[in-house]
Amino acid sequence: MQANNAKNRKTSTASNGSGSIPKNNGGAKVRHGSGGATAQGMADLQDRFQIVLWRRPLQTIHYFFREIPCAVNDAGKRFIFSLYDSKKRTIPLSRKIVLFMTIAAILYGLHFIFGRDEPQSIKARENVYWYGYWIILGILSSVGLGTGLHTFVLYLGPFIAKVALAADECGTLDFPKPPYPDQVMCPEDPDFTRGIVSVYDIICKVRWESLMWGFGTALGELPPFFMARAARVSGMVDDEDLEKFAELLQRKKRGDPKSLSIIERGKLFMEDLVEKVGFWGILACASIPNPLFDLAGITCGHFLVPFTTFFGATVIGKAIIKAHLQMAFVILAFNQDLLDRVVTLIRTVPQYGSQISDPFVEYISHQKANLHNKTNASGEPGHIAYVLDKVVMLVVIYFVISIVNSMAQAYHKRICREKVKHKS
Repeated sequence: MQANNAKNRKTSTASNGSGSIPKNNGGAKVRHGSGGATAQGMADLQDRFQIVLWRRPLQTIHYFFREIPCAVNDAGKRFIFSLYDSKKRTIPLSRKIVLFMTIAAILYGLHFIFGRDEPQSIKARENVYWYGYWIILGILSSVGLGTGLHTFVLYLGPFIAKVALAADECGTLDFPKPPYPDQVMCPEDPDFTRGIVSVYDIICKVRWESLMWGFGTALGELPPFFMARAARVSGMVDDEDLEKFAELLQRKKRGDPKSLSIIERGKLFMEDLVEKVGFWGILACASIPNPLFDLAGITCGHFLVPFTTFFGATVIGKAIIKAHLQMAFVILAFNQDLLDRVVTLIRTVPQYGSQISDPFVEYISHQKANLHNKTNASGEPGHIAYVLDKVVMLVVIYFVISIVNSMAQAYHKRICREKVKHKS
């Protein structure tokens, strides 16, 4: 009997190492979600939901600052793990050479840009600040720190719309530098003649800003990929998103489609698409506005899809295809002829048509007035501009609060895991 029990335990452990996601059968260590959590786990989960700024401000802020170095340390470990060859149990020489050359190139570039005051260095410094700004906004849009800051709607979209309105009003894209790109104004040269600016010309004008923003969104999709990859290799599932993904796969295997919601069916469809189609499936998911794309990163990491395949398809889809589609949509939406048709259509609404269209026309007129450097232009913002400014401010504040809350709750989860390890 003892020999049979030992054999069964050995067989269970061996079979658990090659499954899709490790189960809680005694071999792999899986952190359960709300369905299989113990009483202590449920108590910790309830206590974690209380760690927010409006309920426990001091504890939340304290945990937030304690989580920052832990998050940086985890990011460094994931980076080293991506370079590490598990079979040879070392970092290959080729990767060491590439890493050394990359670090040397970055240090030389930093010295050239920030260590000199030559005209080329100053121009390069301005480009780094400007395009780095859009990369950071792209990362914030997709990094998933509790919520996503929709930086396209708040920043990139209005910037493209401002350039499109200026091109239609000024008849050119040769805006004076400075203040462009911080501020868009028409040229003041008296010999200047208006021309016709095509949609393609406007796309070329704002292309690099959109590409950098799209590249930032691709970088923001890497954390779910690396976390799922590390969890698959190590057999430890510590992230709540990975736990939900594991539970969803188990429900899929049981074949109970009626118990799945529409969102869960969409997740399973994306999982099947990425798993079976590979590069082209990732490219298709990244090329359209897709709120479930985080699951694509988790799926690729779980099935050990090569990093170059996942990141290459994500960059092409988000930074090239999706960015150009968004640019074309905004430029066409702010075309003067189309705007006139929209205003005419709004005014046909009974009773409330003029009340809706007049503030919109006021906002567009105010934006066009700001395009000219005239002293008689009104400096007071319109009603819609004032409301939009307040909405943007509220969204940014909400985003910052959500980051603080999510990082504080992540540190509380670290504490709970350490307690479980000490008890075991």
